[in-house]
Amino acid sequence: MTTDSIRKQVDQIVAEEFELDPADITPTSDLYDDLGLDSLDAIDLVVALEKNFGFKVEEGAARKIRRLEQLYQFVQERVA
Repeated sequence: MTTDSIRKQVDQIVAEEFELDPADITPTSDLYDDLGLDSLDAIDLVVALEKNFGFKVEEGAARKIRRLEQLYQFVQERVA
């Protein structure tokens, strides 16, 4: 998978899962402050990522992720 395809797929997951306008989703978007996610949404996001990309997220591994660009990197490392 290319970096660009991962970014597009992550953006699509975030937009669909949380009913967000894709135009509001940028690499520098903060998942919580800019996109309005909360801790329960973060769990839903992890489940959606696991399902769509076919990897398992270790407990607590995603807690440090705040921005979409960090999420892209996180996914890229796991699908590589």
